[in-house]
Formats: sequence, C-alpha cells, structure tokens
Amino acid sequence: MDGFDLNSSEKADASELQRMIEQQKAQFQAQVHNFTDVCLDKCMEGSPSSKIDSRTEACLVSCVDRFIDTTLSITNRFTQMVQKGAH
Repeated sequence: MDGFDLNSSEKADASELQRMIEQQKAQFQAQVHNFTDVCLDKCMEGSPSSKIDSRTEACLVSCVDRFIDTTLSITNRFTQMVQKGAH
C-alpha cells in the first residue's frame, strides 16, 4: 500500500479544503475589485488622465495601505477565533 493513498474521509477533507481555498480566492478578488473602485472614486478627481499627480498618488497609496491593514487585522482576528475554537 502506498503511503499517499487517501481514505474517503481524507479525500472529503481535501475536497472541502480545495473548495474553501477557491472560495477564499474569489472573495479576495472581489475585495480587490471593491477596494479599487472605492480608492479610485475617493482619490480621482475629474476625468482620468495619462498621468497621476502627487496628491492623487498619495491618496491612492494611503487608501491601499488602509485596505491592507484592515484585511490583515480581520485575518488575524479570524485566525485567533479559529485557534480558540480548536482548543
């Protein structure tokens, strides 16, 4: 018997894990799309041009930083909740 054979329970767990990963990827992509819309709406004034001025660039950087910080904070909190539930 090969050491890599999976029983039906392990196959179900692997399938569930794959489904969860795909779901997380889709949610992440939706978040990126949403934050792009929000940041562009917040930071871009007037009609788009071929060049971004320093004020708009600073606004976009700040908006992206807040998005990343918020996402990391939520992810860390979720991880803590899962770890507490596992114990």
